[in-house]
Amino acid sequence: MLQGARGTITKFPSAYLGRRRTQSIGFPFCCLIRRLQFPRLLLLGVTCHAVVCSLWRPGLEGSASLLHLYSNKSNPEQGYCEREVRLASSLDFWTLSSENLIAVLPIDPVKENYVREVKNCVFSIAFPTPFKSRVHLVAVSKQVLEDILDLDLSVSETDDFIQFVSGEKIVLGSIPLAHRYGGHQFGIWADQLGDGRAHLIGIYMNRQGEKWELQLKGSGKTPYSRNGDGRAVLRSSMREFLCSEAMYYLRIPTSRAASLVVSDDAVWRDQFYSGNVVKERGAVVLRVAKSWFRIGSLEILAHYGELDLLRMLLDFIIQEHFPSVDVKEPNRYLDFFSTVVSETAQLIALWMSVGFAHGVCNTDNFSLLSITIDYGPFGFMEAYNPDFVPNTSDDERRYKIGNQANIGMFNLNKLLQALNPLLDPRQKQLAAQILEGYPILYDTRFRELFKAKLGLLGKSKGDDDLIAFLLHLMEKTEADFTMTFWQLSEITQSQLQELSIPQQFWALKMISKHKLFPAWVSQYLLRLKSNMNDSDSERRKRMTSSLYISTHNLIHSTSACSYKSQHI
Repeated sequence: MLQGARGTITKFPSAYLGRRRTQSIGFPFCCLIRRLQFPRLLLLGVTCHAVVCSLWRPGLEGSASLLHLYSNKSNPEQGYCEREVRLASSLDFWTLSSENLIAVLPIDPVKENYVREVKNCVFSIAFPTPFKSRVHLVAVSKQVLEDILDLDLSVSETDDFIQFVSGEKIVLGSIPLAHRYGGHQFGIWADQLGDGRAHLIGIYMNRQGEKWELQLKGSGKTPYSRNGDGRAVLRSSMREFLCSEAMYYLRIPTSRAASLVVSDDAVWRDQFYSGNVVKERGAVVLRVAKSWFRIGSLEILAHYGELDLLRMLLDFIIQEHFPSVDVKEPNRYLDFFSTVVSETAQLIALWMSVGFAHGVCNTDNFSLLSITIDYGPFGFMEAYNPDFVPNTSDDERRYKIGNQANIGMFNLNKLLQALNPLLDPRQKQLAAQILEGYPILYDTRFRELFKAKLGLLGKSKGDDDLIAFLLHLMEKTEADFTMTFWQLSEITQSQLQELSIPQQFWALKMISKHKLFPAWVSQYLLRLKSNMNDSDSERRKRMTSSLYISTHNLIHSTSACSYKSQHI
């Protein structure tokens, strides 16, 4: 079940305070053509320059064009076709391109689509496998279609669109690819993994000049499917669609979901790993991200000693996605690693701030761009519980919500191991120092987020204790985390001072039953007095503003999605 967005999680281990941070982090706050092999060469005698450009330009990315014939009245001999880029009302002149990837990065020379060990490449060409039964559109994101893909929402009602997002047809310019990567799963090297049920169908450049990689998930077998069937079911696909869009509106870096389709094809799954296999319906999500490269993308190359390819891929990723890093600099890999370390710490702190547990924090699920990807058995914590685990197969509770920052450290260490073959001794030493700074980066961002949730301004040496104290009370009373902070943003200081908690503030009322609650209130109110030039109304307004904005946007996102519930 998709759980409601719930608060943060973390606590102070008593032995942590004042101790030097080490690798194990003690939390400080506890026109569609099927199977077209060379689609961009198919101009079919079109002579209008603008039409040709709409199919050919921008060369390495897809585009959308709505064409108008135009005659220049001041110079009647100079007729031409004028292209106006705006929302496309059909897919006829909407194109993708895979060239930006395949022109630079080596492709698997084996073209047949069967499960195998793949070496010395980054991608394999693999086409989606269409469903055998009729496909129905379940949902689309209006915002993703219009603001990212330049498609009018009406396009989603066409057969062309449904065939495209289900993998039945390939748009002009697309050469579907499956990405080769490896990874550490539950702390153990799992060797080759890769896109076992996903197809990267191309890159699209929108009218804002943003490049987005489009990927179908659940679209059939690839060379990396191992023992899988290459399919996804409606249950998990719906969760990914909803959560990726929810995370975006909660202002957390994430992949996005454009559409969800379902078929009547039978897909067999053991949902609870109990030996009870049941029939479910196959589904496909069209999801988009700036990049799908992950830590495991580099690990597999380092593991097999493909160092020239490792260097080539790293330089490509830096050139495309890390504008602050100079790809010509000798220390570029250090700069790259420093950026990933910093942004990963920021991402996990944000996860914690909304009580999000990824559930499967393997290195193959950790984006090099530090965005949230691969929504599997995730969950949002409701009652405050640092041991919350949304993954029923995680018997050792490795990926419990209170351990996510430590796992981030583990994964970054694996990234560093993959980079080490390309670093000289001095760079290795500097990279190790960069990694040692991860806990401080995480702690700092975490502290900022929680201080904002409590309406605290400025700095005070007692802030950590104040936050840790509240989390301790919440853990002991099993209070709802998100609602605790929400209600703190609504209750007045006078109500708190009198310890008269109205019934509508039910989460706070639950915490107030703890014998130490009056002591925490005294500390909190004393700390609020140190907020310079602040009033109680300003404090409440400041605390609620981000909550209201996120909730408003999330509701708007839901209403902006087109749901076809009769087909579910």
